[in-house]
Amino acid sequence: MSTTTADAGRSPLTRLYFTRGVLAVAWAAAFANAYKVHESLSGAAVTLLVAYPLLDAVSSVFDYRWGPEGPERRVTAFNGVLSTLAAIGVGIAGGASGAAAALATFGAWAVLSGAAQVVVGLRRRGPELGKQWPMLIAGGLSFVVGAFYDAQAAGDKPSLSVLAVYATGGGIFFIVQAGLLAWKARRGTVQPV
Repeated sequence: MSTTTADAGRSPLTRLYFTRGVLAVAWAAAFANAYKVHESLSGAAVTLLVAYPLLDAVSSVFDYRWGPEGPERRVTAFNGVLSTLAAIGVGIAGGASGAAAALATFGAWAVLSGAAQVVVGLRRRGPELGKQWPMLIAGGLSFVVGAFYDAQAAGDKPSLSVLAVYATGGGIFFIVQAGLLAWKARRGTVQPV
């Protein structure tokens, strides 16, 4: 693949990853504030809980559209559908059953979505998009932390305040991946980052 073709493939993903990362960090700040102020699942907190997986679903649609051709596109499409279903599930769980159900639903989604992110990262490793280590770490952490959230949801005092940390961490990894792709494009090489 030529440098020009590689740069063209990286540019939309760079913008997508950067935007996705910034929105995740902004979501974390808004959710932390909404959850802290009400110390319960207010309407604003439930709305934000629904919005986060929807952000992932919309990102998956753009990733599917702009991302490179390859078998990982099926995983990206799966993640988009999964995230849409997670948004519905978190909204129902949070609105009807409270924090424990919402945390369990969010945790299950984080496990599956994290696994999908790892698969996409592994398949995208190469000269065009680099080694994908920020995406691999973020996906792996999502998988592990999601399992922790499911265990915490079954405990005595489940708290959704941990979700702001989850979103902030994920957002930072997306921003780092965007930075690496932009750096590669500026260097004008196709050497793995």
